[in-house]
Amino acid sequence: MSSAAPRRRRTAEAGAAVVEFVGVLALLLFLFLVIFQLGVVLHIRNVMASAAAEGARYAANADRTDADGAERAREAMATGLSDSLARRMTVTVRPDPTDPGIVEVTISGPAPLFVPKLTPFRITVHGHALEESR
Repeated sequence: MSSAAPRRRRTAEAGAAVVEFVGVLALLLFLFLVIFQLGVVLHIRNVMASAAAEGARYAANADRTDADGAERAREAMATGLSDSLARRMTVTVRPDPTDPGIVEVTISGPAPLFVPKLTPFRITVHGHALEESR
């Protein structure tokens, strides 16, 4: 009787671990990109909302014009994001249509995309401030 251990026979599943690893890695990479994309979009939206509110407060001052508020909003976006991304955003300042005593700043622009095959979309935010008497 031989004391040698029986040899393992090759089965049809040989090499399946490599294929599974590649599949799981691709899925994890895609999920990471989606979560990263969501974080970037939320950051950009928060900076835009803050810039719109700051621009509205600045434009609502008695000694400032609507153009001053738009410029202030662009400066705030350039500080929080980048100059090139801030230049791609459109900034409009006007009286609120529902209440003429309120200044409304609207910032709209495209969201940068990192995930391939994701549909491009725009981010739009509004900022409001009570206008001082001029």
